[in-house]
Amino acid sequence: MTNNRVLAVVLLVVGMILLFFAYQSSQSLGDQVSEVVTGRFTDSTLWFLVLGAASAAAGVGLLLFGKSTSN
Repeated sequence: MTNNRVLAVVLLVVGMILLFFAYQSSQSLGDQVSEVVTGRFTDSTLWFLVLGAASAAAGVGLLLFGKSTSN
């Protein structure tokens, strides 16, 4: 397994973990109340969503389009 593939898998796993935390955070009572009052998620939940999606997308992109070198 090349270094690019290892990095891609790590990014994908980290992204999925962050998205799981975002989901858990969005289901909390404080976040539910904030969403009802303001119409949006709290800052921490939003960061989990953005960073998780970016990390997962980068991992998938590297897996699909990353340059693989075989020596």
